[in-house]
Amino acid sequence: MTSQRTRDRLVQRLRDKGIENEKVLGVMRSMPRHLFVDEALAQRAYEDDALPIGHGQTISQPFIVARMTEILLSRGTPDKVLEVGTGSGFQAAVLSRLVPQVYSVERIVALQIQARELFHKLNFNNIALKHTDGSWGWPQNGPYPAIIVTAAPERVPEALMEQLAVGGIMIIPVGSQSGGQRLLQITRHVDGYVEEELDGVHFVPLLNGAVRQ
Repeated sequence: MTSQRTRDRLVQRLRDKGIENEKVLGVMRSMPRHLFVDEALAQRAYEDDALPIGHGQTISQPFIVARMTEILLSRGTPDKVLEVGTGSGFQAAVLSRLVPQVYSVERIVALQIQARELFHKLNFNNIALKHTDGSWGWPQNGPYPAIIVTAAPERVPEALMEQLAVGGIMIIPVGSQSGGQRLLQITRHVDGYVEEELDGVHFVPLLNGAVRQ
């Protein structure tokens, strides 16, 4: 279930759903998603579904990963990306094959440790990790030409808006678990921000605080 044929079928499903960026599709084909999930779920790794990774979190549906990545690259390749919500590490891993530097923050330290170990195993050396409240971002390395958020706040955190570079874009799901969520593209201009609604989505909530167990 982790064969190249299985991966090719997943990529074809992504094409059928509208993903067009060949570089993104190439990374999705080559990325070993089965290593980012529990061994018991490895046989489902190349289905187009979100899967649990423990701690109340999930690895996002491959289509959503590809869709958000494609949008992020729609204006060219940024020199660095801030990811909010490392989780399994899969989204950061995909980005790391497409941009020079990825900064990723995670509030659950156990997930961050797992991701760090996997990145080391795979020799993904252009991903920097930090254990922190995701809504704070990582200001020391900003501003960022691209920010991607993989959990949904009820409103866009002000700190992330401030860390977005002029001319940069942020892809972020916004909304409550019960009231529905929207995937937004936010572009920063010299005189303010422009918000565009893209899709209806369903992400785990972006929670406050950093968890050390």
